[in-house]
Amino acid sequence: MTEHRVLAPVIADGEKPKGPASYFPSIEKAYGRPVQAWLDLAADRLDHHPHMEVVTWLKDDHGLGHGHANAIVAYVKAKLTG
Repeated sequence: MTEHRVLAPVIADGEKPKGPASYFPSIEKAYGRPVQAWLDLAADRLDHHPHMEVVTWLKDDHGLGHGHANAIVAYVKAKLTG
């Protein structure tokens, strides 16, 4: 796992997340894994691959839709460049 782990946001009941995090509840529901697992995968992959290659990898190898994959990668990149 990457040394620069990006933690998933804590979204309180009734709170409406903004930006890429707004996709996270539907990502968990659609793919049956916690968003933290996807963030960890993306953070590790971003160590050696550009944004769109990681999006394509999440789509092709893990079955995510484009919007979901892009939201995960965009969130991780934003937090890492913080």
